[in-house]
Amino acid sequence: MTRQKNTEQKIFDAATELFLEKGVDRTSVRDIAAKANINLALLNYYFRTKENLFNAIFSKLMKENTKKLIEILDSDLSLEEKIQQYVAEYIDILLETPLLVSFVMAILHRSWEKITKMESISYLYGTEKFTQQLIDEARKGNIRRTNPTQFFVDMLSLITFPFAIKLLIMDKASLTDDEFKTFIRERKKRIPRMLINELKSR
Repeated sequence: MTRQKNTEQKIFDAATELFLEKGVDRTSVRDIAAKANINLALLNYYFRTKENLFNAIFSKLMKENTKKLIEILDSDLSLEEKIQQYVAEYIDILLETPLLVSFVMAILHRSWEKITKMESISYLYGTEKFTQQLIDEARKGNIRRTNPTQFFVDMLSLITFPFAIKLLIMDKASLTDDEFKTFIRERKKRIPRMLINELKSR
């Protein structure tokens, strides 16, 4: 069992590195097998196809890193607390696992048929409870009426886009990697403030 886990992890690590370096479509199963230092038959035994491997890696990353996000959205926290905690947690996740942004971008460039067949893609969206909370708070007059989908996309964009253009930000602002991380952490307060102000504006 340990040997099997070690082999799977070698394949995971090799495929992840190659997918990010060359792109999913430009990476072959032979490339992955060579990188993992295993024969092609062994890779096929574990995953059968490159598509299965990509889905497995993405699903693993999403499940490991979005569980806490879903718990926040489905909690009984106030809307403001929920936004603050969600933004802070998501930023921490991306600082710790920047691969998520690259993998999501890779998925967005794939065909619609492939995207809709991936069960793990559902982890990218908000929850019914959070959507209903936005609607209920608007009905109570605590916030202005807003389209829940628009709001969630706004929140996701503000969190993730700086990671997608990290190199551009570092170049234009002359930031080191550590300074970029400090810049991103400052957004833990900036993003919730912008979102909450937008919800309360009349």
